[in-house]
Amino acid sequence: MPFVVLESNLPASSFSEDFLKRLCSVTAAALGKPEDRMNMVVHPGLPMLVGGSCTPCVLVSVSAISVTDTAEKNKEHSAKIFGFLTKELGLAEDRIVIQFLELQPHQVGKKGTVMSFL
Repeated sequence: MPFVVLESNLPASSFSEDFLKRLCSVTAAALGKPEDRMNMVVHPGLPMLVGGSCTPCVLVSVSAISVTDTAEKNKEHSAKIFGFLTKELGLAEDRIVIQFLELQPHQVGKKGTVMSFL
């Protein structure tokens, strides 16, 4: 059950439903997870600063169980996600930052319990 949160100072019009579905496909494939397990949200139009500049930028948090736990895995995930975002949003790589967070099964609730018991 990966969680992807994309925050940006780009306007909402930059993030169509189709963009969200394609981002879901790319991140699901990168993480090796089924698309129907993905949880995603985009927060557009935020006041933001990345690298000392307020020019268009994106911050992405990727949280998941078992797939964001090593530098090697995250390097591969990062390359795939960066490739998609730079192409789709027309941003340079230095305007995108991705944060990978490793979750433990007891930190994710579902169906009235936590993943440890499912």
